[in-house]
Amino acid sequence: MLRRLHSFAGLVAALFLLITAITGALLSLEPALQRAAAPVPARGALSVADVAAKVLLVYPGTEQIERLPSGAVVVYFTEDGQTAADLIDPFTGTRLGTYQQSAVFARLKDLHRAFLWDDKGRVGAGIVALLLSVLCISGLFLLAARAGGWRQLFGPMRSAASGTVSPRLHAELARIAALGLLLSALTGCWMSALRFGLLTEAPELEADFPQSVAGTAAAPVGALPALQQTDLVDLHQLIFPSRTDLQDLYALRTHQGSGYVDQATGAWLSYADYGSGARLQTFIVELHTGEAYWWLGLVFGVAALTVPVLAVTGVQIWWQRRRAMPHLQGNSAADLADTIVLVGSETNSTWGFANALFEGLKAAGCRVHLAPMDQLANHYAKAERLLILTSTYGDGDAPASASQFLPKLQKLPSTSQPTLSLPFAVLGFGDRQFCSFCAFADRVTEALQQQQWPQLLATDYVDRQSVATFEHWGTALGKAIGRPLTLHNTPELPPSHTLMLVERQNYGEAVQAPTCVLRFKAAAPGSALPTFSAGDLVGILPPGGAAPRFYSLASANTDGVLEICVRQQDHGLCSGFLYNLKLGETAAGFIQKNARFKPAAGKSPILLIGAGTGIGPLIGFIRANSAQRPMYLYWGGRLATADFLYQDELNRCLAEKRLTQLHTAFSRSATPAYVQDALQQDAEHIRALMQADGQILICGGRRMASDVATTLNTLLAPLALDVDQLKKSGRYIEDSY
Repeated sequence: MLRRLHSFAGLVAALFLLITAITGALLSLEPALQRAAAPVPARGALSVADVAAKVLLVYPGTEQIERLPSGAVVVYFTEDGQTAADLIDPFTGTRLGTYQQSAVFARLKDLHRAFLWDDKGRVGAGIVALLLSVLCISGLFLLAARAGGWRQLFGPMRSAASGTVSPRLHAELARIAALGLLLSALTGCWMSALRFGLLTEAPELEADFPQSVAGTAAAPVGALPALQQTDLVDLHQLIFPSRTDLQDLYALRTHQGSGYVDQATGAWLSYADYGSGARLQTFIVELHTGEAYWWLGLVFGVAALTVPVLAVTGVQIWWQRRRAMPHLQGNSAADLADTIVLVGSETNSTWGFANALFEGLKAAGCRVHLAPMDQLANHYAKAERLLILTSTYGDGDAPASASQFLPKLQKLPSTSQPTLSLPFAVLGFGDRQFCSFCAFADRVTEALQQQQWPQLLATDYVDRQSVATFEHWGTALGKAIGRPLTLHNTPELPPSHTLMLVERQNYGEAVQAPTCVLRFKAAAPGSALPTFSAGDLVGILPPGGAAPRFYSLASANTDGVLEICVRQQDHGLCSGFLYNLKLGETAAGFIQKNARFKPAAGKSPILLIGAGTGIGPLIGFIRANSAQRPMYLYWGGRLATADFLYQDELNRCLAEKRLTQLHTAFSRSATPAYVQDALQQDAEHIRALMQADGQILICGGRRMASDVATTLNTLLAPLALDVDQLKKSGRYIEDSY
């Protein structure tokens, strides 16, 4: 619901938001330009009396001095019967230039406030401000959910789905600009509500005009006590009395209040504080315009400049979702289908797999009804099974199309026996590097079990849209329902780069674990590698393969090479292709950002744990540690003389203090050991690192990662810490396969 509200507000207001944002960004320059054109004294440097005395020496015909919200000072004067206004230097009273309202900025203000359409346009501008407020608030909630909670809102952003740049760019820009845009939008809403009487405007109290004055000869303006006691920073406007009327007065307006000053004695004859309500109103207006806070105006302006990009990427995301929705032919009605397939998806990537399942089941002779999980019905007359494919959003929450599934499930009437007895199977989609991997799929399974629905298959999980895992699940499902079932799904891939192998190092053949370190450069003459950093992923599509295989990168593009570690797997199509690649030969690959799997910013220690080819991104982090931050590597292999990956480079990093300590474990050495054994032997030191706010990054096989997590839970128990707690705080990040 929240995402639909966010999308609807954005699509409705897109054009007007662009106009408002671009004009707002340009208008934010005006206060800064005004401030840059004149010196601005600090508080306590000059009084109003000081400035007035200097001004009169240069401008004998001065009628008014005004301090603009930007801090610039303007004098209005009469000379030779002509009125004029100059921007002045308040320290000397001398002229800096003619002051006049910019016709360009005046036109921009009219476009910004009313779309050049008088009060009708002002209503539209108010509505746009309201829609922008809705966008910002809903967007912040969506960002917090994506980040895994409000505390992680400004932490490393989770990677977008493979092949999609728009969602990540949209999210990154949004969290940079959201607070500035929200403040600008809310103040704009408040100003519109005041203008059209939706809110009551606080009256600005005015001083009464004095009934009696001294009436004697005027004193020098620089000697008037009331003006001496008023700091220039507080001045809004000083209107001079008539030079021929001894009964006339100085009218002085400050940011706090206004009143009248006797030109003979310099005393306040009357004064009125504006009141807190009026001052608040002025503050909000100046906050919105940036006039009194020129630097904040520039911040708002920069935030506004993100709106065109947010609008374009937002429309792209909406269109990607629309396009990803399957266009089904032959979708059976819910009350006629023997197989119900319900889908929970956030970015609609899960729908591609659901469509493949739909087609596979139809080919196997099933009558299939495919729908979002939110469309769970109270009764399915002829259904024999329920299949659920769902992703997870944020920190274990329901994705967009499944937000109402669990509440609906709990409200199913107990008399719906055909529904309640449906055998079910749940397939979760996610990314194992996140601690909430497929958590919503587990919640769905648990809820159905509590309702005593029979389980057709154990809940299974697809990591990073693995086509192989999906096809394996399809085979198991076919056996469970007694029908041959073949599933095929080819996710849409981004444009790839042609990479040429320029260097390789072979390891592990002596221990039956053939492994290689491969280094690639851009194949096309004069072309450059794409942008990436250690820990990101490269997707390699082998010849004859339908889906890419992802490898963690051991280098950054600034190193001049794209480097990966590959172990040849039995019957592994991609690993076999890469392992047998010869120097000068090429492979097609694309980059998938993996921003979450990176050392956190700061100086706290980093504990790197890996085994086998999992050392790839870890060596990249060590190479980049030019600041000599404490880094400790625990790594496991088979035999030091056969597959000690990066041995020479690790020793150099130790000497250069890029790596603080190296701990290894080899399973086929004279005293066999695994990486978790090395951790156990160093338990006290690891606890000390965790007490020093250390972060743990793990890369390697899933079994190794599970064993390491079990070991660390035992090691950290005396500190009342465990892996789940560390994951939630962003201090335990896992990239397993």
